[in-house]
Amino acid sequence: MVTDRSRLHIAVQKSGRLFEQSRDLLKGAGLKLQGGKNALTARAENFPLDVMFVRDDDIPTFVADGVCELGICGQNVLEEYALGQAARRVRTVTNLGFGRCTLKIAAPDGVVYKTEMLAGQRIATSYPRLLAHFLAERAIEAEIVPMKGAVELAPRLGIAKFICDLVSTGATLEANGLAAVETVLASEAVLVRTLKPMAPALAERADALLTRIDGVIATQESKYIVLNAPKAALIEIARILPGAEAPTVVPLAGRPGHYAVQAVCQESVFWETLEKLKAAGASAILVMPIEKMML
Repeated sequence: MVTDRSRLHIAVQKSGRLFEQSRDLLKGAGLKLQGGKNALTARAENFPLDVMFVRDDDIPTFVADGVCELGICGQNVLEEYALGQAARRVRTVTNLGFGRCTLKIAAPDGVVYKTEMLAGQRIATSYPRLLAHFLAERAIEAEIVPMKGAVELAPRLGIAKFICDLVSTGATLEANGLAAVETVLASEAVLVRTLKPMAPALAERADALLTRIDGVIATQESKYIVLNAPKAALIEIARILPGAEAPTVVPLAGRPGHYAVQAVCQESVFWETLEKLKAAGASAILVMPIEKMML
């Protein structure tokens, strides 16, 4: 693939569970992308960036080889790739908070499972390196049966007794008479960066995009809270505010001893939190979403 080296490049999943959320993340970072859903590339109109839509399994390779300076992929895919390399060739920049799933061992429903039961058994999986690493850490010898898909059918077809597969809800396992019994890897989408040297101008653009993405992530659960409170309640209210640093406290005009409190809360704000604030003496409590944040 020939790419314009004056522009930044990011590889994202062309279809599947990470596609929409990856595009939403880039749009949240202010990028206006050209190109339709089925295009292999999309060009940002307002930032020197090209988006490459590729298979999830190929994203670590694109980034490691420097074809794309950045990539968004599942941690499960990244770790499976890394276990096949002599040395790390990509760096995880940040976890993105979406695409969560778990790579698990699954056994026939009703089996009273213990890890040592895997010894000498056939285990079907699409992640042979991760499974081999899991077994080696526990000094268990078993036969790994690599499969590209439909792993949950392996026990029914007599290919393997156990499987190692991604689980989100467990509904597919249940439909095939299986139950998740042990976790191999907890995974979510991650942003990765190549370890290959970049030209200074390109590295500067990458840093600028990463700053924007950090801001998008920071606003996903952050809320801006404004409330009124008497002076005697300020210490307790500051303690209750979820994930907030030092709040801004301003005297209320015409109300001696009363203050307006403003804070950015970097955790979810639930009704229970508002009830605690009110019980502590807060009033006129407003909770507002944050559209953009520069950290």
